[in-house]
Amino acid sequence: MQRIAIIDYGMGNLRSVAKAVEKVAPDDEVLVTASADVIASADRVVCPGQGAAADCMAALRNAHLVEPIKAAITTRPFLGICMGLEVLLTHSDENGGVDCLDLISGTVKRFNNPLIDADGVRLKVPHLGWSPVAQSADHALWKGIANNTRFYFAHSYFCELESSDVIVGTCDYGHQFTVAVGSGTCFACQFHPEKSAGDGLQLLSNFVSWRA
Repeated sequence: MQRIAIIDYGMGNLRSVAKAVEKVAPDDEVLVTASADVIASADRVVCPGQGAAADCMAALRNAHLVEPIKAAITTRPFLGICMGLEVLLTHSDENGGVDCLDLISGTVKRFNNPLIDADGVRLKVPHLGWSPVAQSADHALWKGIANNTRFYFAHSYFCELESSDVIVGTCDYGHQFTVAVGSGTCFACQFHPEKSAGDGLQLLSNFVSWRA
């Protein structure tokens, strides 16, 4: 049995993430926690998140979770979901500008409003609903998931990375942008696997068995 820590810093959709992980890992210990000690002792770590960048970064700092996250991301399988991806970047333009964890070089930027696609159609912001994800690189967490499978999104900001080396998934919504990164023991995605039906559960199942 392994221990899977789901980081609770007051900003995540924790219940649905925990239930989804428990479903794909029924024999493992799944802990929703704000304890640095529990995170340090976990075999795998999940960092979900929703809300504004400034609030999320303040919550991480106030809960003394910045260093535990930095340690976890390089030492064991780590999954970031939505804001759990965005906070890994260098900076977010949200809330007038917020410095993030700077674990992945890049900037979180807002979609243009209005956002117009290549056919001149105005798209809604936030990007809310199901969109296909192109697998731009092979990764263990894509196992059993077809290229261009639709996943569920709910966001107004997107990630622009300085290097394409870590990009493993993209989406086109007005323009192409990064929705999944994979580097070492870290995988992080803009979409919500816990809300993405069978394919989302497949990704979570791949994560809990991933030998990073």
